[in-house]
Amino acid sequence: MRPRFVMVFSIAAAVIGLDQLTKLWAVTAIPEHHSVPVVAGFFDLVNVRNRGAAFGFLNRSDIEWQFWLFLVATVLAVWAIVSLTRAAQEDKVLFTGFGCILGGALGNLVDRVRFRAVIDFLDFYVGDWHWPAFNVADIAICVGAFLAFIAMYRQPAPRNSAPKAR
Repeated sequence: MRPRFVMVFSIAAAVIGLDQLTKLWAVTAIPEHHSVPVVAGFFDLVNVRNRGAAFGFLNRSDIEWQFWLFLVATVLAVWAIVSLTRAAQEDKVLFTGFGCILGGALGNLVDRVRFRAVIDFLDFYVGDWHWPAFNVADIAICVGAFLAFIAMYRQPAPRNSAPKAR
């Protein structure tokens, strides 16, 4: 196996492991729909389920098709990451980003298959305003997207190889 794939898959495996361990801790330590204040007025640990996507998009209990939508989206994301990893120039920052995205997507997929929802447990808020609860997989996806963006931004622009008109 090529070193780039070893790197991407190793990072993904580490993210999945950390994600699932932290979710296991959350569901065993915190009753569902309860919260444990960590920093009063700012941060709680919670135990909630999200049937939707990021920021609670499509988080509704009256529809069932979102499971299939997110399953297909995850399969497409895995395919895209493998394809992009194969085609990319050697770039450890890019491959780290891909590994984080892949691990986060698969970590949340494990929950979707097991529970038909994703376990979220990190809740930041100020007053009555709450950022949607999230988890380690969500953090990995965001960090991975940022790293991939930085790596792609650093790439030199392709040069126009067409001959100049005289």
